[in-house]
Amino acid sequence: MATFDYAEMQAVADELITEFGQAGTVTRITPPDPVEGGEPTETAHPATLVPMTYDQRYIDGTNITTADRQIYISSVGLAIEPTVGDIITAGGKTFHVIAGDPNNYDRVTNVVFIVQGRIA
Repeated sequence: MATFDYAEMQAVADELITEFGQAGTVTRITPPDPVEGGEPTETAHPATLVPMTYDQRYIDGTNITTADRQIYISSVGLAIEPTVGDIITAGGKTFHVIAGDPNNYDRVTNVVFIVQGRIA
């Protein structure tokens, strides 16, 4: 029995996001050291992504609002896995990551990152 090639699916997802998407950033804010103190550190990671409006049937006004976007982020070349608390900048808008799904079916290859972004 043949195994599924997740690396090939990752390449296809990257190709589609590159063709129809845009450049953006995923910014991770690292809190200050609890002992030493200091300021939080922001690290911006360049990304290729596609922000899309949620289908009306998924918008309930609480978990998903009309201002939320479903953001597809290419995993190719992205140094981090977007997670809750990260900030995404795309098309001049800033989104807070509310929820995320790495689409990692074989526990090795992140095919594509799909996150719920809420306008900051």
